[in-house]
Amino acid sequence: MMREGFPVARCTIERLMHDMGLQGVIRGKPVRTTMSDKAAPCPLDHVNRRFYAPAPNMLWVSDFTYVATWAGFVYVAFVINTYARRIVGWRASRGTFLRGWVL
Repeated sequence: MMREGFPVARCTIERLMHDMGLQGVIRGKPVRTTMSDKAAPCPLDHVNRRFYAPAPNMLWVSDFTYVATWAGFVYVAFVINTYARRIVGWRASRGTFLRGWVL
């Protein structure tokens, strides 16, 4: 609509399209990022969802995520000290394997 000379906010277009059940076209090929194995066992929850510690260095947790860039995905693994709520270590890679880093 902006190209046609109608000044309109992006959020207005998003709301109107949502109300009408419309969805914009996504450019490019969709990437399937998660291919879970339903037969694989779920990892154990060793902290019972209690992500806090009464003293420093008593509990560290880790996570793994990815970020889309123009050159492809970058995968990042990091370790957090739950007492200080700070990242104590991280590693980034172009692939899902982080060589030399054991979590």
